[in-house]
Amino acid sequence: MAMEFGFFMRGQYPADQDMQRTFAEACEQARVADELGYTYILKGQHYSTSPLQALQLIPFLSRIMVEAPNAKLVSGIVLLPLHKPLDIAEQLASVDVMSGGRLVFGSGIGYRDVEFKAFGTEAKDRGARFEECLDAIKRLWTEDFVTMKGSHFELDEASCSVKPVQKPMPPLWIGANVDAAVRRCARMADTWFINPHQRMDTIERQLGVYRQALEAEGKPDPTVLPLMRECFVAETTEKAVELAQPYLEAKYKSYHEWGQDKSMPEGDNDLNLPFEELADGRFLLGSPEVVAEQIIDYNKRLGVNVIILGIQWVGMPHQQVIDSLRLFAAEVMPIVKAAT
Repeated sequence: MAMEFGFFMRGQYPADQDMQRTFAEACEQARVADELGYTYILKGQHYSTSPLQALQLIPFLSRIMVEAPNAKLVSGIVLLPLHKPLDIAEQLASVDVMSGGRLVFGSGIGYRDVEFKAFGTEAKDRGARFEECLDAIKRLWTEDFVTMKGSHFELDEASCSVKPVQKPMPPLWIGANVDAAVRRCARMADTWFINPHQRMDTIERQLGVYRQALEAEGKPDPTVLPLMRECFVAETTEKAVELAQPYLEAKYKSYHEWGQDKSMPEGDNDLNLPFEELADGRFLLGSPEVVAEQIIDYNKRLGVNVIILGIQWVGMPHQQVIDSLRLFAAEVMPIVKAAT
């Protein structure tokens, strides 16, 4: 399969920004990405994001699908332990119907105590809740009536009011950080959605874990293997670093304060590093030639064939995002596609 690219839209903004204006800018970014040939548009999910403002995933994708009529819409990612399966099954099936079958269902377990407490659960229960919720959604999408008792829900001959267009269901991506969660991807999903936080050496090791788990399940390698990376392209590498560093540093400070590190594997679980150390093996920052070379290396070493780009960070000016989207499409995509 030829290399494909996606645009990750965080939808997180400083507290003092006008959210209607920033949403109008997000719509333009989605239109531009779609016109430039980005295959996927993604939106993440978090709650209680102070001091940041954030738009919620399902309403965001439901509106963005109109601006980007060609792109696949990735829920990247729904924090399943916080939710009831019937609600998510019906909401996402609605998105799949309204978009003409363009939904990719990305899910994960989350890591923030403020979110778990607000939804009446605890971090210690997240793995079990995730699995039963995902099992229930799969059944609701593929069976007419479902009877199933979970730890926080009961389906008694329950039916999904609308089924997805894609049969038997939309593609399932699971985001995972630690080895146990990577094995869960092999067991329960179509692919592992490789996160942006880990270094290349950690990902290489964990891909071994993932492929061993696939073999144990009697499954082949996935046809789609997506990797997310923070990315910023400018005319020169120096300019790319200069423009991106203030926003990337602030974002990773937030990750550290939110406790993202605690959900990462031993030996690669510190995001509170100097920028140069943080960027090494994690970020795609540079001139088009430098970034293209890194992506080609990812393809050769890891076998990934979808690169999801985190281009927009809190506070970054709208035009800067547009410029990087355009430069990446014009100069990086052709080099990568020719080489892979």
